[in-house]
Amino acid sequence: MVKHINAVGFIFARGGSKGLPGKNTRSLGGKPLIAWAIEQGKSVARIRRLIVSTDSAEIAEVARAYGAEVPFLRPAELAKDDSDEWSSWRHALDYLKDSEGCLPEIMVSIPATAPLRLPQDVDDCLDQYLMGGVDMVITVTEAHRNPYFNMVKSNSDGSVGLVISPQGEAHARRQDAPVVYDMTTLAYVVDPLFVMRHASHFEGRVRAIQVPPERAIDIDTLLDFEIAEMLIKKREKQKNESK
Repeated sequence: MVKHINAVGFIFARGGSKGLPGKNTRSLGGKPLIAWAIEQGKSVARIRRLIVSTDSAEIAEVARAYGAEVPFLRPAELAKDDSDEWSSWRHALDYLKDSEGCLPEIMVSIPATAPLRLPQDVDDCLDQYLMGGVDMVITVTEAHRNPYFNMVKSNSDGSVGLVISPQGEAHARRQDAPVVYDMTTLAYVVDPLFVMRHASHFEGRVRAIQVPPERAIDIDTLLDFEIAEMLIKKREKQKNESK
């Protein structure tokens, strides 16, 4: 059952990517990359509106064409290579507070770089958040490397060793090491007041929704983009075959 809540979705997409220039408007599976996030966000019934935060007039035009709001352009100082996204979150929330007099009940960030997500992944995050006792819900996938088993760091003498040295007997098999996860960029569901009062995710109470690796790809390079294209084609083929 859909609970009526004041959840606002945000897509943060700057124009100056160096890893893959122009990636947010680059065509993927027949539409711009950012269009995937917009369509997925609009498919989540509990998200009542979808706002794109960007510094790019081109991205803004594409976003509006696919039905998102772009009520402001993000300042250039919040769209640099070294700009942290948390500050962009605060900027967007400040805009809503200043222009509309209040913050949304729930903030949902839907990154443009994860086009393989399903709307259900966002709904699962909302369900977890609405259970209470949490400031933020993130998405994770099981890590392919484990700092207790097969991730190493350089030592001062030129040798290498495990990132986390074992206490007692070393783990002989990966399955025996503690399970660790990679954070993914599928979705973040967060209390807006927490964003305004804190500086990072793990200053508060965080829970996670696990997603399969084939939906967790985060596009930052041309290789990531090509992998996403392949997976989208595979998904479409499977969908057609099931009809």
